[in-house]
Amino acid sequence: MRDIKAMLPEEIAAALAEMGQPKYRAKQIFQWLARGVTSFDEMTNLSKDLRAALSERFSISRLEMLRKQVSAIDGTIKYLWQLSDGNAVETVVMHYKHGNTVCISSQVGCRQGCAFCASTIGGLIRNLEPSEMLDEVLYSERESGSKISNIVLMGIGEPLDNFDNVMRFLELVTCENGLNISMRNISLSTCGIVPGIYKLLDKRLQLTLSISLHAPYDELRSKIMPINRRYSLDELMPACREYAKVTSRRISFEYAMLGGVNDSDECALKLAALLKGMLCHVNLIPVNEVAESPYKPSTPERIERFISILEKKSINVTVRRKLGSDIDASCGQLRLRKIKEQ
Repeated sequence: MRDIKAMLPEEIAAALAEMGQPKYRAKQIFQWLARGVTSFDEMTNLSKDLRAALSERFSISRLEMLRKQVSAIDGTIKYLWQLSDGNAVETVVMHYKHGNTVCISSQVGCRQGCAFCASTIGGLIRNLEPSEMLDEVLYSERESGSKISNIVLMGIGEPLDNFDNVMRFLELVTCENGLNISMRNISLSTCGIVPGIYKLLDKRLQLTLSISLHAPYDELRSKIMPINRRYSLDELMPACREYAKVTSRRISFEYAMLGGVNDSDECALKLAALLKGMLCHVNLIPVNEVAESPYKPSTPERIERFISILEKKSINVTVRRKLGSDIDASCGQLRLRKIKEQ
């Protein structure tokens, strides 16, 4: 059976034409799917016979909520969803003054092996389908009661390692007859898969590209991020500069502040030199502690010193608001707990 939630309106229309159905039915069905229906019987403006025929030909993906944690500090909500095959992924809903943001996963597990991240423990299980990523948005919006206006692909997995499915998800979620979320309200984060950055550049999308940098020189970055042994900073940074130049979109460099590891004055100076003259900004991340990781957060004083050095070097820098620290907020922690329980 075809996964109808992964189909664009024109593809649904073509399938319906083979069934002798008019084209306008495709728009109706696509709109129902964007509302998060779980069966064709809920599509009440379709005839009973058509609903039965659709049920025989197509499936509608769905998620089951295994766990929901709400921060008593800031209202951040973290969900653990079970997929149809029994695997689980995490999604986080965060509340900001500018709107509600959902952070979604793109894979079950991750093969990248970043030393400070819980998502990669256990490796990669499989890629998420476009419909499953769309479900993360739909179900989070419905369960939280919060209208989602922004999406970040920064959850479990490496989006550029699931390139084709992620591109199809972006088409679906920005479609005007669906959720119609602006591409400019979407951020995609990569650990630095250079060929994927160039493939994304060819798409000329108006999303925000975020680079998980976390270290300003190869020796340190290779130690905490194995991807750097394959694509060094000498390859990554020209790709980033080309991306910013061609798209005129500011790149966000994510930098997790790891106490005594990458937060020295020397690291700040090297980071400023690395990014000099680029259309970008640095997003410093006060990390949440992960029991399985040896890394600890930088002190507030050290973060302030780091900021001061970058600003003196004319580098645009912000500090990500620390959200959900009381609900296993670090990516992959909730899924990891489930795996341990099993």
